Amino acid sequence: MELEIQENDAIVERKICYDSKIVEHKCKLLLAEQQRVVLLHKIEHSFSMMAGQKKKTIPKGSYTIAYYWMDKPYNLYFWRDEKGNYIGAYFNIVKNTKSLDKIIEFEDLIIDVLVLPNGEYFILDEDELPEPLEQFENGYVQKALNSLLDVISELIQNVKAETEMLLKMDRSNSLTAIK
Repeated sequence: MELEIQENDAIVERKICYDSKIVEHKCKLLLAEQQRVVLLHKIEHSFSMMAGQKKKTIPKGSYTIAYYWMDKPYNLYFWRDEKGNYIGAYFNIVKNTKSLDKIIEFEDLIIDVLVLPNGEYFILDEDELPEPLEQFENGYVQKALNSLLDVISELIQNVKAETEMLLKMDRSNSLTAIK
């Protein structure tokens, strides 16, 4: 479904958590295609996450370039710092991604994958599942995770190149306009 909005419009990302809690972020539309939407969000507060023994911090002033595919079981938060340097990526395993009027909505299925700039990745939150991964959501999440891991390196490289181009194109439209 094509969004009935123009690039640079304000869009809301609506994440429906597995416990039905709803989390929303105001974003800027960078790209809307038939099966893919790309949004931009400025990080207002630094945050950190643990992956094994490693701690990954996303600093205030960085940007999330978020990719949503209507036909894939995951979405992607691709992070660049305020100078445009790639600092990491984060995949959510999801279902029911859809574009509504100025809203991108998806259902989060707990499992995430953190990718460090060196290509190393970590599967996160398996301990939060209500049952073993291979049984969770009748095997859907395991299958989605496997399909992601099959293409993760190539996907990161493609998105890295595309986000460079998108940010260069967007610089004239003032990235700081996103709040």
